[in-house]
Amino acid sequence: MTRLLVLWCPQWPVVAAGMAAGLAVDAPAVVVAANRVVSANAQARREGVRPGLRRREAQGRCPDIAVLPADPDRDARLFEPVAAAVEELAVGVEVVAPGVVAVPARGPSGYFGSEESAAERVIDQVAIRTGAESQVGVADGLFAATLAAHRGLIIPAGESAQFLAPLDIRELTDRPDLVDLLRRLGIQTLGAFAALSHNDVTSRFGADAGYAHRLASGLEQRPPSRRRPPVDLSVTHTPDPPIDRVDAAAFIARTLGDQLHTLLAAHGLACTRLAIHASTANGEDLIRLWRCADPLTPSGISDRVRWQLDGWLRGSDRPSAGITLLRLEPEETVDGHALQLGLWQGGNDEQASRASRAMVHVQGLLGQEGVFTPSINGGRGPNDQVTLTPWGDEQTPSSDPDLPWPGRLPAPSPATIPTQRVPATVIDRDGGEVGVTGRFTLTAPPDEVAVAGNTRRVIAWAGPWPADERWWEKDGGRRRARLQVLLAERSEVDNQDALLLVRENEKWTVEGVYD
Repeated sequence: MTRLLVLWCPQWPVVAAGMAAGLAVDAPAVVVAANRVVSANAQARREGVRPGLRRREAQGRCPDIAVLPADPDRDARLFEPVAAAVEELAVGVEVVAPGVVAVPARGPSGYFGSEESAAERVIDQVAIRTGAESQVGVADGLFAATLAAHRGLIIPAGESAQFLAPLDIRELTDRPDLVDLLRRLGIQTLGAFAALSHNDVTSRFGADAGYAHRLASGLEQRPPSRRRPPVDLSVTHTPDPPIDRVDAAAFIARTLGDQLHTLLAAHGLACTRLAIHASTANGEDLIRLWRCADPLTPSGISDRVRWQLDGWLRGSDRPSAGITLLRLEPEETVDGHALQLGLWQGGNDEQASRASRAMVHVQGLLGQEGVFTPSINGGRGPNDQVTLTPWGDEQTPSSDPDLPWPGRLPAPSPATIPTQRVPATVIDRDGGEVGVTGRFTLTAPPDEVAVAGNTRRVIAWAGPWPADERWWEKDGGRRRARLQVLLAERSEVDNQDALLLVRENEKWTVEGVYD
């Protein structure tokens, strides 16, 4: 197993967001996605703010906190100088994700005398070149080395399994459903998971759980069956005029990602290590390796190409001229039989191909976020049941729509979902506000509903439908109740509207409007 040195920049999303926004180093800040904190800096953590908190709760604990949006492109672009700083000391640098870079430990440890010395030099180099704080870990295999970096440890050769054994099962962060299931079964540590039979795990929970079992056991995610692809499995693009703008780079990244994936799929392969080469009009040669634990999809390839070009073109060490040649080379591949494309993303059907080209053309005019494809998810509310995915990206439901969902809103669903919740007040006959009890019953029958200063009479209502989610978690629970109301103007019985209201945190808001 390859011994790796991994450099990790703690809470990189909020570090990058703060750099982009020009925040002071000592200002508390968080990055928020889907109204939840995904990254918090040290100053925010001292105020009790942690990832997973709702935005409002984080602001309640720290009123002067800076709330910044999640932006993977920004994170990748600003991480390029960090990867370049590591590359000055070691060859074979691979970007695992924005904030994490890996390099074979043998080279720098031999040059600097020991793994400890190499780790110290790499940390100092990154601090001097970029000002970013970082930690280094060394271990056998990427998974163990990454967790060692989180703790700033160097694990002796052959002892990765012993290091992983006492760690919490939640270290399998990219498999939340599996982690939740294992914890409910009483498996709390990686060692307890690794003690199970691999065949039993695979047959009971599936192939992905089998991969996770290998990681918990201190092994690579897959057996060493990877192979270097032939030289001709690469794609090259010579732009005219040269690329010097990020929007042009994003369009080319999408095209090259599709081309490379199609070429690999024709040979039954998928890429797990991608080399991105670029040459400029002034003869500058740029290269960066990206490593991915799972096989790259077309969108995964294009994302990494776009991130890398963004980092080169907008970074502090940007090339002196536009990019005149771009080449993608799959450095490492696995069998690609498990990757399947959805509707209009593959196949030889002419109509599907024409539709796909049309969507790509529109996306080129409007940008990547200009064309979306809806996919059905499991969930209780209308917002939970539909996910909009940028055209061409892999559509993966966040939850199984076929599972039972107690408290799920009955059909039909609202025709319109407001982008921002509109406050509402439900009023009873005595003029008091209607609430919801702890047993999910209304405190009084609704008589009127006030929305945006307009009070209308309730002529029919249904509900409430309770949704008590993740009640077993100390800080992760969520209690909601939904109510359907049919409203009419006092003087016009025919002018009627139907609304879906939701009660949460003792407040009513409009969640949907029926046609």
